[in-house]
Amino acid sequence: MAASEGLKADMVRLLPRLRAFARSLVQNSHGADDLVQATCEKALRNLEDFTPGTRLDSWLFRIMRNGFIDQTRARRRLEPIEDAPESALIGEDGRETAHARLELQAVERAMAALPEEQRAVLMLVCVEGMRYREVAEVLEIPEGTVMSRLARARRALAVLLEGGQSAAEQGR
Repeated sequence: MAASEGLKADMVRLLPRLRAFARSLVQNSHGADDLVQATCEKALRNLEDFTPGTRLDSWLFRIMRNGFIDQTRARRRLEPIEDAPESALIGEDGRETAHARLELQAVERAMAALPEEQRAVLMLVCVEGMRYREVAEVLEIPEGTVMSRLARARRALAVLLEGGQSAAEQGR
């Protein structure tokens, strides 16, 4: 019983990271919150499937990604990124905030233009700081595929942020 309570406490500490990963997949806060909730519910129902001594975050990211794939297959559409609420800007330097928001929106748009498999790898490696091996386990792909998807994602992101077209857009 104490082990499951410890796992639950660890899950609570991972919520911000889970939400960040969900946001990179779903690209809107409401959908991200729903995905985090579905992930936590499934994890709590299946705590006995977690292998003690392994990384809880990797296990939860894998559950989340699989849930996202299931949702995407059922829905077959993505919703646009929503802006941050204006109330979050109170008390900040307007020029710095405006500049930061513009940069963030540009990065969000560029990431949204990436294929989901590149976006997921980029988020897990660059934002979550996971090792290639860990990402490979979470996404259930070979480590070499992680490296090639990450390289393509970084190149495409750089092109998009410089105002160019992604490879997918160039092929249209």
